[in-house]
Amino acid sequence: MNIICATLNAKYIHTNLALRCLKAYAAPEYEIEMAEYTIKDPSLNIVTDLYNKKPDVLGFSCYIWNIEETIKVIKMMKKIKPDMKIILGGPEVTYDVSDWLDRIPEADFFVLGEGEVTFKHLLDELNGEGNFENISGLAFRSGGQKVINAQRNKVDLKEMPSPFRFEEDVPHLSKRVVYIETSRGCPFSCQFCLSSIEVGVRYFDREKVKEDIRYLMKNGARTIKFVDRTFNISRSYAMEMFQFLIDEHVPGVVFQFEITADIMRPEVIQFLNDNAPAGLFRFEIGVQSTNDDVNELVMRKQNFQKLTRTVTMVKEGGKIDQHLDLIAGLPEEDYHSFKKTFNDVFALRPEELQLGFLKMLRGTGVRLRADQHQYVYMDNAPYEILSNNVLSFEDVIRIKQVEDILEKYWNDHRMDETIEYLVSHVYETPFDFFQNFGTHWDEAGWSRIGHQLEDLFRRLKEYLLTENFSKQVVIEGFMKIDYLQNQKYKPRKPWWDDAIQKQVRSHYYQQILEQPALMGDVFAGEKLAEKELYKHTVLEFLPFDYNHYKQTGQIVRKESLMLVYFDPKELKTKIYTKPLEAFGLPVAN
Repeated sequence: MNIICATLNAKYIHTNLALRCLKAYAAPEYEIEMAEYTIKDPSLNIVTDLYNKKPDVLGFSCYIWNIEETIKVIKMMKKIKPDMKIILGGPEVTYDVSDWLDRIPEADFFVLGEGEVTFKHLLDELNGEGNFENISGLAFRSGGQKVINAQRNKVDLKEMPSPFRFEEDVPHLSKRVVYIETSRGCPFSCQFCLSSIEVGVRYFDREKVKEDIRYLMKNGARTIKFVDRTFNISRSYAMEMFQFLIDEHVPGVVFQFEITADIMRPEVIQFLNDNAPAGLFRFEIGVQSTNDDVNELVMRKQNFQKLTRTVTMVKEGGKIDQHLDLIAGLPEEDYHSFKKTFNDVFALRPEELQLGFLKMLRGTGVRLRADQHQYVYMDNAPYEILSNNVLSFEDVIRIKQVEDILEKYWNDHRMDETIEYLVSHVYETPFDFFQNFGTHWDEAGWSRIGHQLEDLFRRLKEYLLTENFSKQVVIEGFMKIDYLQNQKYKPRKPWWDDAIQKQVRSHYYQQILEQPALMGDVFAGEKLAEKELYKHTVLEFLPFDYNHYKQTGQIVRKESLMLVYFDPKELKTKIYTKPLEAFGLPVAN
């Protein structure tokens, strides 16, 4: 019996933990081959590859991001090999299984919920007497009737085998995200989340988990992401694991966690600030909404004041990047309430702010009670909302415009200084900037065409010109700083028109060569020869004193010289500025 377990990942760098859990649990009685593709791969290519593997049993791990593409593959495979048994499992097909039995007749079996034991039991029956009625957590058709067996009791996670000891995975560990779980379940009851359906939290054996992490690091893993729904629900457990990872990590490895920020105690954060190497940890924090009434409607307990304390302490520690999540479209969160939520969270200046839209997942409370709030949502996965009783489709479109600009201009960190100045000194609130620019971007048709880095700067400038800001020259100064300091090497041609005359530039370069200390003692310490200065630096003029701004946050309109040094040895970009008055010259160009 040739058994293939397959899935379609969202991206090539992702790996599927479920396949590895199934393979590990089925061994040694059954040898399972794993086959991973992406949702971008042409369906026929996937079908061709699977067909060449000659499966007798073909299983798919199904999620909202891959179910529609998976169905295309299933339908073709069944036409080509009608005798092959197709098994579907995963969170997407665990709920509303009666509908799935109707919609995907090509699937012979559905594994519901936690799948390791059920899947192996099914293989036993496929290899034996075929008594499928006795398998807990299985759904199928028999004699034209649907059979949906109750889910089985939860397995003892401490007895589960490791899903990480497969030789075929080793060559790929350094190139992909490795997912690991140390617990299953969630103590909270957020009605938009599938984890709210499972009661209680169960843990894997701690020492086995540590051995798995040691193995993964030894074999080249670089990004290890914990999929535990609330990694820090047990403070003692989290502290033990943090200490272990600090003590035994391999340089260059990054560990990512989903944490609940408002229950994290200050002494835990202080411990991390004091002991964790910079860049070792990354936190993902679901904020979703700062509206207490909205949170109550979805049975979400959250103390935003304590969450703010945690995020602020972590940020001040400077060791851990934070990814914060928002959900637009929660019950009774209208456009203005969401705007406040956005501004509340953006004020924390997370390294990444993810703006998503409510997805009406099968089995969740918000979907079961969708009529109460007049939800209109997509029929097929990902079941994203289109409108509800307080949020029109027009409002959804506007928030999507915000999401687009947030992703391009904040999360990618292409213009940190520019955006910070705009949201702090130019616009009334951060949301106003992202919304106004997002609307302009959409109306200009830019969402339908590609863009290079230089295009992002030009389009921001074009938009800002329509606003007629008196601070336009200051903003453009920040845009030049952002563009240059984010280059690894001296750019051949900047995005702006170079208005500095050649003789003026040469004049300043000559002064710097003669008196390097004019640009400060640190620059003088670089001891650049004339050839290095011309080859690895750029000179520009700013309409304000950048050093004063960095120290005080205040803009002083004083024309300054900016020298950007692209250090070829350290591969760092260094900025040096000085007011022009220090050079004794009245004009810049």
